[in-house]
Amino acid sequence: MRTTNWYVITGAPCSGKTSVISSLEQHGYRVVHETARAYINEELDKGKSLDEIKADMSLFEHNIFYRKIEMESSLPEKSIIFLDRAIPDSVAYFRFAGLDPKEPETKSAEIRYRKIFLFDRLRIKHDEVRNENEEDSILIDRLIEETYKTLGYEIIRVPVLPVGRRTDFILENM
Repeated sequence: MRTTNWYVITGAPCSGKTSVISSLEQHGYRVVHETARAYINEELDKGKSLDEIKADMSLFEHNIFYRKIEMESSLPEKSIIFLDRAIPDSVAYFRFAGLDPKEPETKSAEIRYRKIFLFDRLRIKHDEVRNENEEDSILIDRLIEETYKTLGYEIIRVPVLPVGRRTDFILENM
């Protein structure tokens, strides 16, 4: 079991994670930006559409999962780091896509994060990397919460607040 000093910022799509991660970074904390967004942006830069990128959901989710493993394996366990999603999020997304979550479940059991901050949902706003709807967002939120609870984590719900207040809420609950 790899025990870390990392804090996971998670939640449904469009819940404000990226804004708070950027705020934490501006406060001088080490952060890791969302792997899925980086992957999608790389593929968009190659001229692919979002539909093409997500045409094979198994390939899509596995690519993100393997990138998370690679990224997290390179991080120092003792450093305070805020992650915009972590390996267990792949369990929820595999389930959402109708895929067998065994591989991400196994990897998730090998690592322990300091705390899990689950952001309350905001209204979905579509952009070049988001195509989920409100119903998807509700389901993903539930799957993420169930995943982390099944792994034995106590979830800290982050209420809908302005970015600065959400950032303060996280720092106060570290």
